[in-house]
Amino acid sequence: MAIIEPAIRPPAEADSFLLQVTLGCSADSCTFCGAYKNKPFSVKDLSEIKSDINSYARRYPDTRRAFLMDGDALVLANSKLVPILEQLSKAFPLLRRVSSYANGCNLTNKDNFELEELYRNKLNLIYLGLESGSQNILDRCQKSSKVEEMVEAVGRAAKAGIKSSVIVLLGLGGRKYSKEHVRGTIKALNKMQPRYLSFLSLMLIEGTPLAKEVERGEFEQLSSEELLKESHQIISGLKLEKTVFHSNHASNYLALKGVFPKDKDKLLSSLKLALRGQTPLRPDFLRGL
Repeated sequence: MAIIEPAIRPPAEADSFLLQVTLGCSADSCTFCGAYKNKPFSVKDLSEIKSDINSYARRYPDTRRAFLMDGDALVLANSKLVPILEQLSKAFPLLRRVSSYANGCNLTNKDNFELEELYRNKLNLIYLGLESGSQNILDRCQKSSKVEEMVEAVGRAAKAGIKSSVIVLLGLGGRKYSKEHVRGTIKALNKMQPRYLSFLSLMLIEGTPLAKEVERGEFEQLSSEELLKESHQIISGLKLEKTVFHSNHASNYLALKGVFPKDKDKLLSSLKLALRGQTPLRPDFLRGL
């Protein structure tokens, strides 16, 4: 059951059973992402997936969490996905949670019954990269999912019982579109009301279209101070009712965590201290993806 690298998963899934269902990403168009550039999208054979499950179960029968890789297992029709979830429940009696990355378009292509079917089979958490709430910025980055599509996806998933962990990419608008990035992201997140929210900071990946834009002088990256200001501005505008927030990813200059709405002022205060130079930032050589 050797995993075909690279194996990319959220930090919260470090202790989960990583089950490779698809290879690569079905969209693979984002100009800032180089994660799967050398791994063409394909779907693994069901017999191989079940073999991987059974092999892992023999060694770790008490597994409680599983994460479906690679970029978007939910591109699969329920007719293919549900048997995988059923096999997971059969192999792991203590299984409590199955999670996956998700593209907005893959979720909105499923009807409410199909989403509820996934939840009944223990798929109860999705990780969705909003990146930016500005459609202009997403179009410039060639992201396949639209803002309103992702807002709808999170809302419909929530109605089915599936929680969403939404990811925002600070600095994605560059210096030119920073204000637009902030405004649109606030608007989208307030509509989504995600259960979990995380901020990452843009880091260039060599060879990607965005890196080439920077080389040509067509995209200006934000400084550490400007990234902190974007974070402060977005958080200032958020009206979230029950959201767990983290910005502890290795790409960020400042690690933050809290729960909205009760910790909003604390988060803003921490950012103000950092902007005043009163809190040390993560040095560039320790930042990573």
